[in-house]
Amino acid sequence: MARRKLLLPEAGAIRERVAGHGLIKIRVIPNASADEIVLSAGDSSHLLAIRTTVTPEHGKANDAVLRLLAQALDLPVSSLEIVRGASSRNKLVRIVQRA
Repeated sequence: MARRKLLLPEAGAIRERVAGHGLIKIRVIPNASADEIVLSAGDSSHLLAIRTTVTPEHGKANDAVLRLLAQALDLPVSSLEIVRGASSRNKLVRIVQRA
């Protein structure tokens, strides 16, 4: 069985949604049928919806979310950190600028 193509928006479209201090609000949907990042339209409190097939056990979904976001932004996973919402579906992620 062939793997489904990963659905990721362009990095520039995600970067446009990054607020001051490199923060971005996301909504996580675990146990999804496919991994994908969806850009929110309109006046949403969460700018990205990230769907992951991983279950939210022992931080596995958080790791998967950071990997997907890093892949979409073409950054190393170490440049992303969850600032708020580690045990919630609503998260605040910071893009850390490494020197």
